[in-house]
Amino acid sequence: MQSVLDQNKKDFMKSARFIFNFDSDKEARIIAETLNPEIKQKIPKTSVEISLSGSKISLNIESTDLSSLRAACNSYLRWISTALNVKKTV
Repeated sequence: MQSVLDQNKKDFMKSARFIFNFDSDKEARIIAETLNPEIKQKIPKTSVEISLSGSKISLNIESTDLSSLRAACNSYLRWISTALNVKKTV
């Protein structure tokens, strides 16, 4: 019975996936590393996974409801934007 409930809960999960292509492997690694502290701090009702492959970052966000998903997406996109702006300045 437990596995059926878990599967039903997963069926109702909302998700978003973002893929970012950077100019270099180094730039992608730096941006991914800046997100690590945020990933360790859990956002309520969400699950976040990030993967790095060369100069590409894949960001997957899942949430139990749409408003939490939207909030998490906005947060991560803003953190990436901020990291890129800081990189330009430095």
